[in-house]
Amino acid sequence: MSLRIPASALTALTAAALAAGTVLTAPAAGAAPTPTFLSASQMPPHPTSSWAAGPVTEGFPDELGLCVSTETVPAYAYRHRRFRTDLDTGAVQMTVVAGTTARAKALAKHYDDLIRTCADRIEASSPDVEAEGRDYGTLPVEEAAHVRGLHTETTWGATDIALLSVGRDDRTVTVVQWGQMGDFHDAPVAAFKKTTRAAVDKLY
Repeated sequence: MSLRIPASALTALTAAALAAGTVLTAPAAGAAPTPTFLSASQMPPHPTSSWAAGPVTEGFPDELGLCVSTETVPAYAYRHRRFRTDLDTGAVQMTVVAGTTARAKALAKHYDDLIRTCADRIEASSPDVEAEGRDYGTLPVEEAAHVRGLHTETTWGATDIALLSVGRDDRTVTVVQWGQMGDFHDAPVAAFKKTTRAAVDKLY
């Protein structure tokens, strides 16, 4: 999914993310196991279309840039996988392995904080967009995961809903985002929680 926010708003949000974040210490060198990604069948079921999964790709996914930023964060080796349906529904999973458990814990909190404050930052930077965030709570999987929702509506009538989660298993952090056109009534919260559990569970 790509929430339809003006480019100027994205620029302002990047700056806001920088201000909101806390500079984290640099990652320690050292090999780590490669995390495993979700499969298409583990996405929230779509009522009329099947999911397709893209390849696992190096780098930070642009789709997360509305709420999540790599500013103030060391140059970790990010990997991601995109998912899509035949309609206007998409998803992405990102993983990153930190140098230590403590750094991974700080990174997970940093990303969850950015998602928690995303709606306020959108409205502050883009007056033609109304945004609302919702907290759907934590999940008892590995070192825990947190699920949140974000709805945006523009003055020209575009309305989008996203579900986002941050989870951690030891030194590895994963962020999952699902989204489509619609509002909170269209959000498959229970199914996305199941997807989040699977994402964190299958990292290793």
